[in-house]
Amino acid sequence: MINMIQAIVMGLLQGITELFPISSLGHSVILPKLFGWGLDQKAPEFLNFLISTHLATAVVLFFFFLRDWIDIAKGLGRSIRDRKIAPSDTYAKLGWLLVVGTVPAGIIGLVLEKPIRNLFGSPLIAAAFLVVNGLVLFAAERLRTRDSRRAAAQPATATASDAEIATLSWKRALGIGTAQAAALIPGISRSGSSMAGALLSGLNNENAARFSFLLATPIIGAAALLKLPELFTPAMADARGVFLVGALCAGVAAWFATKFLLRFFETRTLTPFAIYSVVGGAIYFVLMLVMG
Repeated sequence: MINMIQAIVMGLLQGITELFPISSLGHSVILPKLFGWGLDQKAPEFLNFLISTHLATAVVLFFFFLRDWIDIAKGLGRSIRDRKIAPSDTYAKLGWLLVVGTVPAGIIGLVLEKPIRNLFGSPLIAAAFLVVNGLVLFAAERLRTRDSRRAAAQPATATASDAEIATLSWKRALGIGTAQAAALIPGISRSGSSMAGALLSGLNNENAARFSFLLATPIIGAAALLKLPELFTPAMADARGVFLVGALCAGVAAWFATKFLLRFFETRTLTPFAIYSVVGGAIYFVLMLVMG
C-alpha cells in the first residue's frame, strides 16, 4: 500500500513529468525502486494510484486550455452542422486534427494494454527507454534545424498559435498521434514524443508544446476514465484518501508545469530534456543493475 508521503512525492512527480518531456511512467517505475520503497508496481493499488494522478492531470490541462476547448467544441459543432470545415474555421480544423491525432494511441493502447502493463514492473527497461527518449528528442531537434518548413517567428497570441497549428495536414496529425502512442512504454515521454512529431511536421517549439498539451488531454482523460470504476471497488476503499492526496498534488504540479513549459518553449528547445533523459537514464540503468 502506498503511504501518504509516497503519494505526495509520486503525485508531484507525475504532475511534472507527464508534461515535461521526460516520461512520467518511466519515473513512476524507476524512482520507487531507487528510493527502496518496495512497492509492487504490478499491483492494482499502484496502477489505480497512477490512474487517479493521470485523471487529475487531464482535468488540469482541460481547465488550463478551457477557452481553447470551448472554441474547439463550437468549431466541431459548426463542421458537423455544415458537413464541412470552412477554410477560415481554425477551431473546426483544430478539433478534427485532435480527433485524428488521438485515434492511434487509443487503438494501440487498447490492443497492447496487457503486454505493456507487464513492463511496469521493470525499472531496468524503463531506464533503458528513458535513454531512447533522450535520443529521440536530440534527433527531433537536429532534424528540425535542417527543415526549411520550420516556422521562424513566434506567434504573439494563443489565437495565432492555434491558427498555425491548424495548418497541419491530416497525415501529419496522424503521425504526431502515432508518435504519442510510443509513450505507452515506460521511459518514453508522451509530451516528448508528440512534440518531436510536431517539430518534424513544421511547428516551432512553442506551438509543438501547445499542440502536445491539447492532444494529451483527451487521451489521458479517456484512459483514466475507462479505469475509474476500479477506484470505487470495495478493495480500494482504504486507499482512496491516499489516492486523493496524490491526485491533488499531481494537479497542482501539472498546472505550474504547463505554465512554465509554455513560456520556456517560447525561446528554448528540447535539448535540456534530451540531455537529462540520456544521462539520467544511463545513471538509473546502472543503479538498477547494481541494486538488482
